[in-house]
Amino acid sequence: MIRILTYLSISIFSMAVSLAQVKSEEITINNMAIQLPGTLSYASEKSPLIIWVHGSGGVDRNGNVPQYIKQFRDEINKNNIAFFSYDKRTANPKNATFLQEDGVLIADFVSDVKEVVNHFKNDKRFTEIILVGHSQGSLIAMMALNNVDTYISIAGAGETIDKTLVRQITAQNPEFGKLTAAYLKELKETGEIKEVDPNLMGLFAKPNQPFLTSWLSLNPLEEIKNVKVPTLIINGDKDFQVQVSDAEALKNAKTDAELIIIKNMNHVLKNIEKDEDNLASYYSADFPISKELIKTIVEFIHK
Repeated sequence: MIRILTYLSISIFSMAVSLAQVKSEEITINNMAIQLPGTLSYASEKSPLIIWVHGSGGVDRNGNVPQYIKQFRDEINKNNIAFFSYDKRTANPKNATFLQEDGVLIADFVSDVKEVVNHFKNDKRFTEIILVGHSQGSLIAMMALNNVDTYISIAGAGETIDKTLVRQITAQNPEFGKLTAAYLKELKETGEIKEVDPNLMGLFAKPNQPFLTSWLSLNPLEEIKNVKVPTLIINGDKDFQVQVSDAEALKNAKTDAELIIIKNMNHVLKNIEKDEDNLASYYSADFPISKELIKTIVEFIHK
């Protein structure tokens, strides 16, 4: 009954907030030469602030074509929670020259998140800072929690990336799965892959190999043990990239975390009623974000 009354009060308050005008600011945060332009949005001051930590690839502040981050922002602002997301360093063309010269390692993404947190840590408009790490961002956020009050993992892997990659590629093509396993073994043992099948060049091209090496060395189950702030772990049961067992493994590694499995939510946070819509939702903004995801996060932050 208490939970019902709490959510009812949040819902009534959210209706009032949704009628208020959401303020938006375009902010560019610099991490040395790297530019991280982003959008801050909030309905009122003295509200908690979510900082979004991206998954893999060149993801912009809105979540590229499926727009899942923008959908998340719009819904979370209605619940008196501020939100900041930025164009990942690999999504901003202005960073291209520096990325070509210096490459990218996992530590660079961690450094970017820390710079963003530092930008907001003394901002009196916000009562607390929450890092929400999605997919690869789940691991990155774990390592960037200085000056952060709360950590939320969405669709975070519960194993080292070599195991995840082999599983995902094997599901698409068993032969390529075997090649992937062999390449990752070679990369771990020698630091490079000498010859790559053209079909797997997008993943294992020479410029990508240092990044993969830096990622292979990290185990989310060990990193999450270092997390000292309140933690929420979320996964969708329609996620075919990261399994429910990954979330359960993270929970087992950090027993005081809260674990929520969301029915009909996929990897890009969309509500999927028909299985044939799962992949289609990656290429369209027409599919709605999971309402249960928003409800779960709002309850966790406001409790």
